[in-house]
Amino acid sequence: MSQPPATNSPAEVVKDRMLQHDAFSKLLGLEVDEVGPGYCRLHFTVRPDMLNGFAALHGGVTFSAADSAFAFACNSHGRQSVGLTVTIDYLEAGKLGDVITVEAREEGLKHKVGVYQIRATNQYGVALALFKGTAYRTSKEIL
Repeated sequence: MSQPPATNSPAEVVKDRMLQHDAFSKLLGLEVDEVGPGYCRLHFTVRPDMLNGFAALHGGVTFSAADSAFAFACNSHGRQSVGLTVTIDYLEAGKLGDVITVEAREEGLKHKVGVYQIRATNQYGVALALFKGTAYRTSKEIL
């Protein structure tokens, strides 16, 4: 007897649904490489329109990419979650052509609150930013 084809994980289904309506992540060229329960890894390439007046990656782009990884990670359990607080520390500047990887990891999950650490690195493994997000988990089921 043959097995039915494997279905996408809940985290993948949530990611796909979110991306259908996430024009801003598309505008940034974010490519989601992996999602799982409380986890997301994505990447993007720094384009000329992402640079600030000093030819460095604009902090708002770094923040937005980290915020998107945070959103995919905290919603991955299938309950709609929203950011309560976020902070970011900028460590180094990205440059034109850099490939930036952003990885979000769940550090704590309770019934109503999740806490996430997000790290942005360039293609050489140099840490560019550290982002911490706290999410409120609503009672609304996504799936």
